[in-house]
Amino acid sequence: MNEESPRHDVEIAPLESGGTLCGFLLLGRWPTNTVEWAKFLVLAVRMAAVPGLLPASTVYAVHDDMTEKPHPQAVGIITVAGHVVGKDALRPGSLAEPRPHGVVVLHPPSHTIPSDPEFATASGCVFLPGLPHLGLDHRAAWAQAAVDGTVTQLVSRGRVDPLGDVDTAALSAFLAA
Repeated sequence: MNEESPRHDVEIAPLESGGTLCGFLLLGRWPTNTVEWAKFLVLAVRMAAVPGLLPASTVYAVHDDMTEKPHPQAVGIITVAGHVVGKDALRPGSLAEPRPHGVVVLHPPSHTIPSDPEFATASGCVFLPGLPHLGLDHRAAWAQAAVDGTVTQLVSRGRVDPLGDVDTAALSAFLAA
C-alpha cells in the first residue's frame, strides 16, 4: 500500500516592529492556490484591523529568498515594500527587480470604505502576477475584516485583469518594468 504524506497547513506568523505590522513569515509550505492565498489575506486583513498596528495603506512583497532563516520551518517571507501614498510612496516599477512572487496591499480602517456600513473594516488585496503571454493568468483575492475579526467580504479570482480593480492596478504598476 502506498501511503501519501499528510498535507500540512500553511502557517503564518505576523511580524511586528515598533508596534507596526512589518510583514509575515510563511511556515511549512507555500500556499498552492488562490483560495489558500485568500486564507492568508483574511489573517493579514484581521491584523491590519487592529488599532494602531497599520498606520497607512502599505504594500508588502512576497519572497522566498531569506538571507538568514528566521525559523526552521520558514519557506517564505512577506515584508514591507512601502506605502501606497505619501512622500515615501512606492513608484511604478519599484518592485520590478527582483520581482516578488506576489504583492499584498493592506489598508487600515481609516483608509477603507467598508462593504458593510455597520462595520469599520480594514481591507486588503493579494495579487499573484502571472505570465499571460505564456498562458499563466494573473490571480487575486480581496478581503475586508472588522476590528473584532468578522470577515465582511472575501473574493478570490483567477483570470484577473489588473486594470479592473484599483488595488490590482496599483500593485501591477509597482511590478511593471
